[in-house]
Amino acid sequence: MGQTILLNGMVLSAMPIGDYDKRLVVLTRERGKITVFARGARRPNSSLLASTSPFAFGEFELFEGKTAYTACRISVKNYFRELTEDVEVAYYGFYFLELADYYAVENIEAKDMCNLLYVSLRALTKPVFPNRLVRRIYELRMFVLAGEYPDLFSCVSCGAKEDLHTFHIARGGMLCGGCSAVIGGGMDVDASTLYTMQYIVATPLARLYSFQVTEEVLSALERILDMCLRRYTDREFHSLQLINGLC
Repeated sequence: MGQTILLNGMVLSAMPIGDYDKRLVVLTRERGKITVFARGARRPNSSLLASTSPFAFGEFELFEGKTAYTACRISVKNYFRELTEDVEVAYYGFYFLELADYYAVENIEAKDMCNLLYVSLRALTKPVFPNRLVRRIYELRMFVLAGEYPDLFSCVSCGAKEDLHTFHIARGGMLCGGCSAVIGGGMDVDASTLYTMQYIVATPLARLYSFQVTEEVLSALERILDMCLRRYTDREFHSLQLINGLC
């Protein structure tokens, strides 16, 4: 027999179903990615009308059936309306939702991923942080949560922890000077760029968006994270194509 449960999370996507209903994909802290049906959510007088849009973050009271969840009540704590006031920011926000949807697993706890998504969207709403930098921080930290990311703290060939100057995507991370000379290829990385990536990987979430970088470091991050995105994912993200169209 079904029962009512409370989950905390964010709406990743919403699709119309029938005349008045919606099918939601929700990232929850407790059960990862789930599918939720919101009956009558598209009716003008529905209490679920605003709370079933992408970016809505809050508490979901759901009826748990045998094969699906049905929304009973949604208490929204943050609508992230600021994201819809600027086209570029909105594109970045939807890309963040797409990447979370790609990596989230159904019915597997996703507290860290949900928290990362929330603080990253918050960072997008703050003009002090360039959207380009927020994106690269979010991507690298998401790779970490997914368990597939480059080794940035030691040489992937010999294990040395010093003299790391070359990023080699095919080898899976950094190479020291000696190994780089033998193996060849890769991308030269300066100390500031390497430290920035190490900081993103290792720092507590509360301090993740607390720094700025030079244009040179940001450009290097973009090159490296573009390589990682191609290697670690096999999907064309629609919102990312829109972002690239703005450049």
